[in-house]
Amino acid sequence: MEDPTHKEFAEELKEHWKTLWRERIDDKVRAEGIANQDYSMLFVEKGTVIFATRDFKPLNFRNILEQHKLVDANRVIPPNPYVGGWRKFIRTVVTSQRFSNRIKETRQYLDSKKRQHHLKKGGRGWLHFQVR
Repeated sequence: MEDPTHKEFAEELKEHWKTLWRERIDDKVRAEGIANQDYSMLFVEKGTVIFATRDFKPLNFRNILEQHKLVDANRVIPPNPYVGGWRKFIRTVVTSQRFSNRIKETRQYLDSKKRQHHLKKGGRGWLHFQVR
């Protein structure tokens, strides 16, 4: 069973995380996001680059929770959908089954609806030379 103080602390960290990303300063010239104030709980100081487009390791909320030594960080954050979890299962298994039959039916329908055009030059192609 998880301690209620840990749960409240994790919720407070989530709120700070959301405000960090919501109130960041976007630098359009350098294409980066900058923290506009100190977030001591998140180990971020004012002016720290929190997002950039090139050669940058972004902040990770799971690492911040581990630095605070919360007992079970997996309960606070769901797993990444690219690693595993319900979303990846739905994306890989359920949607592929649902749409595979529908795609086959539409392909068959489109193939049957193709019109046969008249062939130019009696089926010899569009080139205007003769090979003798």
